[in-house]
Amino acid sequence: MGIFDKGVKKTNLNFFQKLGRSIVGKSRVDDEVLDALEEALLSSDMGVDTTLKIIDNIEERVDRDKYVGMDELVELIRDEIGKLLDIDGPSETVVPFDFSKKPYVMLVVGVNGVGKTTTIGKLASMLRAQGKKVVLGAADTFRAAAVEQLTIWAERSGADIVKQAMGSDPASVAFDSVTSAVAKGADVVLIDTAGRLHNRVDLMNELTKIRNVIRRVVPDGPHEVLLVLDGSTGQNAFVQAKEFSRATDVTALAVTKLDGSAKGGVVVGIVDQFRFPIKFLGIGEGVDDLKVFDKKAYVQSLFKKEDIEN
Repeated sequence: MGIFDKGVKKTNLNFFQKLGRSIVGKSRVDDEVLDALEEALLSSDMGVDTTLKIIDNIEERVDRDKYVGMDELVELIRDEIGKLLDIDGPSETVVPFDFSKKPYVMLVVGVNGVGKTTTIGKLASMLRAQGKKVVLGAADTFRAAAVEQLTIWAERSGADIVKQAMGSDPASVAFDSVTSAVAKGADVVLIDTAGRLHNRVDLMNELTKIRNVIRRVVPDGPHEVLLVLDGSTGQNAFVQAKEFSRATDVTALAVTKLDGSAKGGVVVGIVDQFRFPIKFLGIGEGVDDLKVFDKKAYVQSLFKKEDIEN
């Protein structure tokens, strides 16, 4: 079983159910199959532009090769998706942090409800299991539940936590967090931020303030600005990625809640359209269900050949 099978099972089944109806009794790819493939890709929320790019490339290869059977179609799909994800580039197999930077500072952003705090907690557990010293910064001072939730994760994982009273200046919490991390010789600082709508200019400006105070202590920080997106929201995740990239220096993505929907194609579409690297996928509620994104494993799970045969 592939590591992402659980997370993309619904997408996988929905994709091949839509495609399967058009290929019954056929031995080669024709226009009807290509139309069905387009519908199947769109239904996975891959996005119109990305879908059309894939279809055009597959159609060109079918015309060039003259004969493409159904068995080869799945391999063509995997190949084209792989190119969009830069499948031949480096594939992460360990937590993708640069531990030569100490402390490594990650700022975690996104709208409310996408799973920022949970993602931070799971990351802390992942890092602690590797023997890393972790400091959590509870800079979401607008939501009491966020601080409480992060405190529970800190206790559970064995990470240190820096927090202040509700309503405190988030930048002050961020400053204290990195200061504490330096003093303790921590390897990583993970800073939670308030959920913010991308069209709230004041909150977006707050991210700039947080980034500036971090640099007073760690001049080249934050080393990562991780945007967390809820994969089950499909096209709305595209909108968030677009607006956050305009407002702050997003460097990487974590896509959560993939197991709850048939919209796993959103991962491909976002990478293709925005060229952000996806570093983590959330495929379930368990502490071990946040996975380092392995491009090859993801493509293999998303388009499993046996599903087209059953």
